[in-house]
Formats: sequence, C-alpha cells, structure tokens
Amino acid sequence: MNEILSIGMSKAKQALLTGCSAGGLASLIHCDNFRHLLPKGATVKCLADAGFFLDEKDILGNSTMKSFYKDVVQLQGVAKSLHKKCLAKMEPSKCLFSSEILKNIKTPVFLVHPAYDFWQIHNILVPQGSDPHHRWKSCRLNIQSCDANLMDTLNSFRSSLLRTVNEFQQRKDIGMFIDSCFIHCQTLIGETWYSPNSPKINNKTIAESVADWFFDRQAVKLIDCPYPCNPTCHNLDFTRV
Repeated sequence: MNEILSIGMSKAKQALLTGCSAGGLASLIHCDNFRHLLPKGATVKCLADAGFFLDEKDILGNSTMKSFYKDVVQLQGVAKSLHKKCLAKMEPSKCLFSSEILKNIKTPVFLVHPAYDFWQIHNILVPQGSDPHHRWKSCRLNIQSCDANLMDTLNSFRSSLLRTVNEFQQRKDIGMFIDSCFIHCQTLIGETWYSPNSPKINNKTIAESVADWFFDRQAVKLIDCPYPCNPTCHNLDFTRV
C-alpha cells in the first residue's frame, strides 16, 4: 500500500478493495484500514467474493472450520490484525469468521457469495474423512448428482448462510448478491462477472449489482431462490476435471 500510495493512489477519488476466497476474507479484515489510508473525500468500499466462511459443523458434528481457524491464528499470529472489540469478547479464532468481522466494519461492504459454495461443501460441510461410506462422493463432485436427502443437508447449510447474513440486512452500506450456484469465486472471470451468460438474480448480473451499490444508485440485497431454480448459474462439474 505504501508503494502504490506513493505513485498516485494517495490522490484516488474512488477505490474498491476486493478479493476472492481467502482474499475475500482478507478484504474484510483490512477494509477499514484500507479506508484510512485514502483521502477522506474519496469513495472507498470493499467487496468479498466467496469469503463469507461459515462457523458450521460438518456432517459428523465436528467443528472442522473452527478448528482450522484456531490453527491459522496460532501459526500466523493473526490476532494482531483482528478487531479489538471482538477480541475483548471472544477468542481470536472466532473473530476470524466473516460474520464477526462485519459487525465491526464501518466501511461499506459488498458480499458476492454462492449459497452452494463448493469449497465450503468440500471443506466445512463434508471435509475429507467425514464420509467413510462415500454417500457424498458423487454429490461433492456435481450438485446434479445429489439425492433428495443430501439436498436437504445442502439446503440446511444454505439456510445457515441466510440466517447469518440476515443480521446485516438492515445496514444500507452492506450489499449482497447471493446466488444459488455450485461454484466458488465469481468475480475473477468475465463469464460469471459480466457477460450475456453471467449468473443473474432479478435479471441483474453480479457486475451490474455491484455497480448499483458502489455508485449509490440503490440498495442491493439480492438473495436467490434455492437450487435448482436459477438457470443462469455456472454450476461446476468436477467429474469433468
């Protein structure tokens, strides 16, 4: 940041800090600090793409993600980057979850997130070793292969996401585009970000929705209906990889 501020960004009038997956989480962690580095009169906002990781138990009832975050905090010394108000209330690993970070962010934030995020399904809901009888083998690779019982579990996971983000529905500065796609990051390539075939909610692409929010045209709280209702989704099929 010191480098790019020194070559012109210190005069920026508009800035958007964004990242995908772990980078999306990082964009939330550093959002307010990013805002403070730029001119007071500038429009500064942050976008997290597939960075809203849930504090949910896996199919065996284990808190896999919470345990992983404890290891990350310990290994990388993350606590110094987390919000002091949160650290005063709970252990550092809990403050690494996006829902806790958002409670303390003052800078406007936009969440782009798939309700059937394959990374979270593979690593939080059904992590390696949690499915010894391979009931989830096909479903993890292609959502079209999920039977009714497995879809019930996936929809419960989606409901947990919606309950968590519902807390932020009343904040006008927080925008949302939560589609029902089996994918992870969606802002990195034009095909899902902004093209004739991009995923849409209420006939709006991700790029159009983010633009409406960034330029204060309107509040954006777009939440899709459950799978398989959205034919514009780019659902990944790992059986083809």
